[in-house]
Amino acid sequence: MRNEMNLQFSALSQNESFARVTVASFIAQLDPTMDELTEIKTVVSEAVTNAIIHGYDNDPSGIVYISVTLEDGIVQLTIRDEGIGITDIEEARQPLYTTKPELERSGMGFTIMENFMDEITVESLETRGTTVRLTKHLSKSKALCN
Repeated sequence: MRNEMNLQFSALSQNESFARVTVASFIAQLDPTMDELTEIKTVVSEAVTNAIIHGYDNDPSGIVYISVTLEDGIVQLTIRDEGIGITDIEEARQPLYTTKPELERSGMGFTIMENFMDEITVESLETRGTTVRLTKHLSKSKALCN
C-alpha cells in the first residue's frame, strides 16, 4: 500500500528538529530498525539545514518542502527549496566542501546523505532552488525480496 505525506515550513533553523521528528513519526509505521530511523532522521536534518543555510542564506521568508512516500518497505524523501540553487552540484557533493566556512560547517552533508541512503539525486537551478531526492530500502523489505 502506498502512503504519502507532504510538509512545508518556514526556513528557520528551529524547524529542522520539527521536520526530523515529523518524518520519523510518519516512517515509524513501517517499523524500521533504530539504525534505519536514526539514519533517516540524520539525512532529513542535513538536507533541511542545507536548504535553510545554503539555499535561503538563513532568510526566514523562504519555505522548505518535504514529501515522503512509503511503499513496499521503501522510503522516498524529497526535500526542496526555492532558494539560490547550487552552482556546481558535483563540487558541492565533495566531502568537506562548504560555501560557509565562517559558520564552521563541516561540508559533510551530501556525504552523510550518500552513506545513509540507497539512492540520492540532486537537481538544482541557480536562483530557482534545489531538490534532493533520497531513497531508502528498509531491511524488512530487503528480507521480503530475498
